[in-house]
Amino acid sequence: MNPIWGSMEQYNPIVWPWPIAVYLFLAGLSAGSIMVALLVKWNRHEGEHNTIWDAMVKAGAILAPVTIIVGLLLLIFDLKKPFDFYWLLISYNFTSVMTLGVLALFVYTPIVLIFMLLIFEDTIRKVKLFSMLIPVIEFIKGFHSYAKIIEYSLFGIAIVVGAYTGFLLSAIQANPMWNTPVLPLLFLTSGVSAGIAANILVGLMFFKSSINKESIKYLLVMDLRVIMTELPLILVLFVGMMYTGGDSLVAAKQALSTGYWAKVFWFGVIGVGLVLPLIIAFTALRNHAYKVGYIMINSFVVLCGVMMLRFYIVYAGQLFTGV
Repeated sequence: MNPIWGSMEQYNPIVWPWPIAVYLFLAGLSAGSIMVALLVKWNRHEGEHNTIWDAMVKAGAILAPVTIIVGLLLLIFDLKKPFDFYWLLISYNFTSVMTLGVLALFVYTPIVLIFMLLIFEDTIRKVKLFSMLIPVIEFIKGFHSYAKIIEYSLFGIAIVVGAYTGFLLSAIQANPMWNTPVLPLLFLTSGVSAGIAANILVGLMFFKSSINKESIKYLLVMDLRVIMTELPLILVLFVGMMYTGGDSLVAAKQALSTGYWAKVFWFGVIGVGLVLPLIIAFTALRNHAYKVGYIMINSFVVLCGVMMLRFYIVYAGQLFTGV
């Protein structure tokens, strides 16, 4: 390369690469998994005071903090100067979606860690390695009368975190696929779908002793409804772009018909992520039969579909701008 002309990186349309797509997936998964865990807890354990929780609650309690922390670490190390990330914590611009998202994560992360400690209290007390956490648990349990308020607050902030991943992109006006009010709702619903699938998968793999078949049936029905909500949202996204006309119309046509990312959309997002789970639900899992193999396959393809949706939106949104 001739140094007279400088770096060719300035001509690369991909400004937000794969770590951003993975972060958006993990943040949505975290929010979805904790929302699902809370719904199962309220639906299956309301009024109980024991520490033997449903596998779906345990799975969500451990998935939510782990995925959000991994996602944030990935986001930090993707920065050009990762050791300067602390500026996000001390420099606020309340007109910026990024700032509002950081504040939401600043509240969400410690609360979701507290929820994990409470759900796994019995295990923590039995393992000497975690003995230093017992005083923390005792301190938290001192606010037992506020437990339900904390749970409702956690559910609310999880909705914000799940939708924020879409708002983060929709605030960028130069990208027609991103600059739409449908995106936050699409990311929130797909995050819930990923949360259901991940909770079921982790619950079946690691918490077999506390599996509750009724909870899994409850979540499978919920996931079916969520997936059937995602389809019209995707339709509205592209119909809206087409009716907007101009660059948005061109970008929509390109994203649906051009090259590799069009194949990812039709085969991955629609085929694997939405149509295949519907086929499994109406055939192998008809009448809500408890067949572990099919349930795990269904959960895996849902997760793959949500991941491909995030990659498709991030990459196609940057490549196809209609200009």
